[in-house]
Amino acid sequence: MNSAQKLLWSQRDLLLNWTCEHPAPLLRWLHDAEVLSSPQYLSLLERSSSNAVAQALETVCATEESSQKFLLVLREVQDYYCGDLQVWVERHCRNDAISKPAAAPVKVEASTDKKPKGPFAKLLKGKSKGFTLTPEIKAKEELKPNRHVKLANIRVPISAHKTTLLKRTEQLKCYSEGDGVSSNSASYIEIRYTDLFVTEDNDLVDSRQHEYFDLASRRARIYVHQACQRIRPCHLLSPEGTSGRPPKRVKVKGIAGIGKSVAVQRLVYEWAIGKSMREFTCVFDLRFRELNLIEAPLSLLELLGERFRYLKPILCDLFSSPGSLLFILDGLDEFRFPLDWDGPGKNIDVDSKVPVSELMVALIKGSFLPEASVILTTRPSTVAPKHFFQRCCVVLGFEEDQVKEYTSKFYKDSEVAEKVYDYILNNDNLFVLSFIPLYCYIICTAMVEFFSSGTQDDGDSKSLELNPPRTVSEVYFCYLFTAVKHHALRGSADRSTPRSEVLSLAKQQLTNLGKMAYENLLQKKIMFDRADLEKYGVTPADVQSTFLCHILQPLKEETVEMFSFFHLTVQEHLAAIYCAINLFSQEDIIQALDFWCFGIRPPSSTAAPLQNTDLNMDKLESLQMFTRFFMGMLRARLAGHLDGLILSPMEQGDGIPATLGLWFQDQFKSRKLENQTALNLLHCLMEFHMKEATSIAAPEIKKLNLFKMKLSVVDCAAMHYVLQFSPHKLQELNLGYSNIGNRGLNRLGPILHRCESLYLRYNCLDKQAAILESAILKSNECQVKKLFMCGNNLGPEGVLELWNALEHNTTVEELYLDITGITERGTENIVNCLSKNTSLKTLTIVGNDIGEVGRRRLKELEQRRPGLRIIANFVDDLGLLQAYLDWVGEIRADRDQMDSVKNADALQSVLKGLQVAGEQVEKGENTEKAKKLQMQIVELLRSSTDLTG
Repeated sequence: MNSAQKLLWSQRDLLLNWTCEHPAPLLRWLHDAEVLSSPQYLSLLERSSSNAVAQALETVCATEESSQKFLLVLREVQDYYCGDLQVWVERHCRNDAISKPAAAPVKVEASTDKKPKGPFAKLLKGKSKGFTLTPEIKAKEELKPNRHVKLANIRVPISAHKTTLLKRTEQLKCYSEGDGVSSNSASYIEIRYTDLFVTEDNDLVDSRQHEYFDLASRRARIYVHQACQRIRPCHLLSPEGTSGRPPKRVKVKGIAGIGKSVAVQRLVYEWAIGKSMREFTCVFDLRFRELNLIEAPLSLLELLGERFRYLKPILCDLFSSPGSLLFILDGLDEFRFPLDWDGPGKNIDVDSKVPVSELMVALIKGSFLPEASVILTTRPSTVAPKHFFQRCCVVLGFEEDQVKEYTSKFYKDSEVAEKVYDYILNNDNLFVLSFIPLYCYIICTAMVEFFSSGTQDDGDSKSLELNPPRTVSEVYFCYLFTAVKHHALRGSADRSTPRSEVLSLAKQQLTNLGKMAYENLLQKKIMFDRADLEKYGVTPADVQSTFLCHILQPLKEETVEMFSFFHLTVQEHLAAIYCAINLFSQEDIIQALDFWCFGIRPPSSTAAPLQNTDLNMDKLESLQMFTRFFMGMLRARLAGHLDGLILSPMEQGDGIPATLGLWFQDQFKSRKLENQTALNLLHCLMEFHMKEATSIAAPEIKKLNLFKMKLSVVDCAAMHYVLQFSPHKLQELNLGYSNIGNRGLNRLGPILHRCESLYLRYNCLDKQAAILESAILKSNECQVKKLFMCGNNLGPEGVLELWNALEHNTTVEELYLDITGITERGTENIVNCLSKNTSLKTLTIVGNDIGEVGRRRLKELEQRRPGLRIIANFVDDLGLLQAYLDWVGEIRADRDQMDSVKNADALQSVLKGLQVAGEQVEKGENTEKAKKLQMQIVELLRSSTDLTG
């Protein structure tokens, strides 16, 4: 046994005693030094502190090499531990300690009264020998830069700061029920944290739209269209390109629950443990929630001195080198003070006393401490002008692989994890929700009741296992029920208590909480103080000890105590439950829907939710998710699932589905079915999920226009659910530029044959979509007359399928296949198939590189089908040219559209088509318009390239 091994064998109890209180830095550095494998490391994190360190020491002492690495690691992490350990490191790990016998082992003063009973107590054997660093380790040490003299003065306070940050950031708050095998795994950030999809932000946001719907639209566009760069949180401050400079001001935006704060937490954790952003001497993490209670003007020194008291003596030293400081400002959207971004600003320094809002604006803008680095997180709806930032990013949540990874980490039982993931993957509603990390958490928590391998209860629980939630409302209700049940029955062996009995135990709390959620939702208020809670009969002391710990998030700092709902949608769901149990008649429900959906204020009503109707009309769209939840909870009430919460029975409850069906029918009849409002009505019907109501409403839908709505798969599921109950054909279904993709088209498949005019332009469709559409055209039930497939990459294989389908189709009169990737091969069977078709009157095929052979085939087809008008060149049709001019005009007016690779590709295709056509056509009105279009496209592409550069 060599010297390093001997030293560690003999000193293990001391090392264990010194490091067991906080083993995180030691374990992480041992893992990164490849002393501990990843499985070993993650396993140790789930053990008790002393057990983890003891097992790590056991592994370390196995070889001389790992023992030497351990001592080198100990030199790096010594600042996290007590002075005795630092003295020990200085004595035993000196570079010049070569073949020198060491003094007696250092005794821990605190241990003189009681001898430590570590796992290695019996192995202590007298004195140890000095440790000699190997030449390789020496070389590594010599490469390290010498520390500045000032750093020696701040070493102890910075070490205390890092330790404090580590303890605050190493755990992720998460739900856990009992110790069963299906309960979720440890909440340690190293185990639970799952990478997020973060990319550059080039988007403009309509702040009136519910932030969830905006994100779904954004992802739909970016995922397929944008060749986006993935950014890891630790690289937010990395230079762009090889010669770029690191950005000093970075904005990270994302909706509630998307993972902004957790990403920031991980960032702080990585710095505190010494593994990331080591160029910064100090990191200050400030949350705007905490800053809300600062009323009086104060200086930055005072703010930081109060927030980080152990740093107070060295703040002036730190500010002498501002370039080594990083400020992380989390949650600008929660800041209650107005922010003046356009004001001239004051010349302030670290001693200047100013209102906290001015201090934050100056820091973010860079007019104050411009050398320091700042990372700001906020929601999309909060204004923070982009020109103040050198990098703007958007958090898009999880990708499919991350959903799987998160699910596997959530459950200890891999079989349960696999079942839950498969269920999510095969349920469109849940799949679309799962890309938001907090939704993923809510779904996984709710699923504990259904997929637990240990749940064998009869009655209610068994029926739940057989019927997992399908709609969003059901998922949220299951989450709430799981939390209430866990706390209400704590210590009880009978886990099969009926649902109504469980809910009755929390009836008053849920009613009070729901009222607070609803009344403040109307005002878009998401933060509450103690007085707010007490006003609604919610006891702040209960937040930690009851099921409320899964509903409300307390913020308790030295100077502030605030509360918020766990997630915006949790507030919306509780508000919906409150309304569902407090509306007692059909008239109340209709008045409520008129109010929530269209802003029609209700006449006099005794129902509590209709008493306070102080709502700004511009906030209506923010109630869309709430309205869907209400419909789901109304169905739950009619089905008896809210028994235990109901205050009084519903009047004429049996007639409600029919009444609601007539209300929806009236909306479809009297309102133009387009935009988010129409889509929300479809979702409401799907959440209500009652055939009687939908069968009455659906036949009234004659046209549905969701052009440029950026739809998700769950939106397609809502359309399919409602339209399947209509026996009539749909005159028009316009889904152009909605990015539904193959998955969305498959969801709509069963109802597409009934659409007379079907607009599927620019929808990220490919060969598989062409195959699906071909099957529809071959169907005897096909009623499609106009089919628009422009801008989809169908390719030659896909188009060949369409020609085959059209050979015997007798309904399609107009087919638009502009810019669909058709090549010469894609025209091989066009003459044979379309010459036999008798219904097709117009075929547009511009923007495709069909070659000379393809053009000859089109001429032959024209001769064999004289009644068929074929538009193969842009200059052939004046209306087509004008349509493309209008399209280019839209892109010029909304430059955000140029973040779409598909649009850029399409413009290139149009340009090429214009150039080819221009060689063959003489002067005329068409030619002049073609030249104008060509000039605008060239200008647009050039300016886009300049901006990108």
